[in-house]
Amino acid sequence: MAEQPLNNHAEFIWSIADLLRGPYKPSEYGKVILPLTVLRRMDCVSEIDKPELLAEAKQLEDMGLNAHQMLRDTRQQDFVNTNPLTFATLLNDPSQIAENLREYIASFDPDTHEVIEKFNFDEQIARLDKSDLLYQVVARFADIDLHPDTVSNIEMGYIYEELIRHFSELSNETAGEHFTPREVIQLMVRILFAEDENELRKPGIIKTLYDPACGTGGMLSVSRDYLRELNQRAFLYVFGQEINAETFATCRSDMLIQGQEAGNARITHGDSFGDDQHPGEKFDYSLANPPFGVEWKKYKDTIEDEHTRQGFEGRFGAGLPRISDGSFLFLQHMISKMKPTYAGGSRIAIVFNGSPLFSGSAGSGESEIRRWIIENDWLEAVVALPDQLFYNTGINTYFWVITNRKSEQRRGKVQLIDAREFSVPMRKSLGDKRKMIADDQIAEITRLYADFTENDKVKIFNNSEFGHLRVNVDRPLRAKWSVGLMKRELKHGETDDRIDEDQRAALLSISGEPIFDSEADFRRFIRDVVNKIPTRALNAAVKIAMIRDPSFDIVADKKGKPKRDPMLADQEKIPLPNEHVDWEHDMHRRVARTEYKDVINEYIKNEVLPHVPDAWVDHSKTKIGYEIPLTKHFYKYTPPRPVSEINAEIISIDAEINALMQEMPT
Repeated sequence: MAEQPLNNHAEFIWSIADLLRGPYKPSEYGKVILPLTVLRRMDCVSEIDKPELLAEAKQLEDMGLNAHQMLRDTRQQDFVNTNPLTFATLLNDPSQIAENLREYIASFDPDTHEVIEKFNFDEQIARLDKSDLLYQVVARFADIDLHPDTVSNIEMGYIYEELIRHFSELSNETAGEHFTPREVIQLMVRILFAEDENELRKPGIIKTLYDPACGTGGMLSVSRDYLRELNQRAFLYVFGQEINAETFATCRSDMLIQGQEAGNARITHGDSFGDDQHPGEKFDYSLANPPFGVEWKKYKDTIEDEHTRQGFEGRFGAGLPRISDGSFLFLQHMISKMKPTYAGGSRIAIVFNGSPLFSGSAGSGESEIRRWIIENDWLEAVVALPDQLFYNTGINTYFWVITNRKSEQRRGKVQLIDAREFSVPMRKSLGDKRKMIADDQIAEITRLYADFTENDKVKIFNNSEFGHLRVNVDRPLRAKWSVGLMKRELKHGETDDRIDEDQRAALLSISGEPIFDSEADFRRFIRDVVNKIPTRALNAAVKIAMIRDPSFDIVADKKGKPKRDPMLADQEKIPLPNEHVDWEHDMHRRVARTEYKDVINEYIKNEVLPHVPDAWVDHSKTKIGYEIPLTKHFYKYTPPRPVSEINAEIISIDAEINALMQEMPT
């Protein structure tokens, strides 16, 4: 085999894709190159002692034992292939290469065979064979030595990840669904591990990390690499679940070719909502970039059933978000995987768009989930990222840091970091990705987080400052209504909404001045009388309106309590008091609303009654809401340019245009 220098291995494999030009689109290259890279790595690992392995396999089969499983156990290998063929011998029979390659793949142990099947590689074998490319491609792969003695497991992981990145960028229209830019992951990992660096430097330290939407495994790989750089003697066991079959195969293959155990207990295929394949597991760390704004209608019955039956004993006790966006379901799922504080606790980082910061009014599913997280003192930080950072969206994104083991100085606090300006332009855009975060910017954002000091990029708040009381303010129902006139709509430039006496007189001459006991009577008047008024009488610019005269009597119920007028109902948003502590950690029970009556009544007395003295509050409808208006806290007012400056610029541009026009031939 012709050995390639290490730094050329990825380029050599990448060059094989040139053979695919024509029959394959560039975005499809990965369907061929990635599974063949995995197969060639496995082939190199096993070909040297293949005769010995085949002999052992025959002996075990003759004894009626499971040769694949026994060989994996006795050899402590992640994969076993009991076919005598190798990539080199596959080339000995060009006419049968497709059939022989299928038999070779079928001879892997069941777990490894499942991974290759998820690539849907049999379809690519047929496609390559039909295009007369299969022999050429296999021959090129047979020329590269990927044996661990030549390319270590760590180095092989880097090569494979580089290929994943290349192919993800080529198919950038869907890359965002499965592939997170590496610099974003690096930033998240640094902040996730920042509070634990001293512990992570201990020799032999063992930690676990989980990604419920692991895609191609970028979160897992970068986390493992960073911990390895921090401490060569640390161990990070990674777990993940991925719904897309080919992406799952890519992630699991990355683990296999790095010599990491990747059995069903580690990287699994399936949907994390409807089929959690790590039930009961708890992890030290969790990372995720779940798809933005993906509806969960497909799993609606399962999720709602768990929410109703299990409550906080299940994953979704805090509430359910709107059906069109399952982002908060991922976060609740990850929180359910946190270790309890007595077992060391956990830390989570998750990428969101802006919606989870504020969507949903008080009492809605989204608000209740935010409330649950903040009142449990789990939200540690929110980092605002630059726009145009991801492959399939240009919107601003954020990542949240969640933990149940805050440091002393962070308890009861939430840190907001504005990193929207920390980016550099890319030389070449990749889909919607036009910016990236440079290494020195990653270091600076991490420093801002670790310093925990307020400045123009960092704000620190008490938990309660994100909460508010949504209060229903009512006004009494009056006994009568009278007819009034108002303009239908203002024309451009109009500012006066008064009506003239001639128009009012025209109406009253036809209808008199009726006063109504009910809204139903008023509507009948509109239907039976006013609609018959000639358009010219109203000048087509006015309409009839009910006027609630404050001098009319208040309508009361049988107990003498004033009835509310639904058309005058309003709401007030009152900040929670700073000493607010509303959630009992072990009982998950809210404090009674009546405890806020004094706060509400004082607010209404000062802010509402001076303007509407007959108003009152229906305390039974008071709700607590939470939202995180991050951009509001970093807003910087930019005064408009002086009119003289704008005018001078217009005159200058006008002169420039006139000069250009004069240069044009007549």
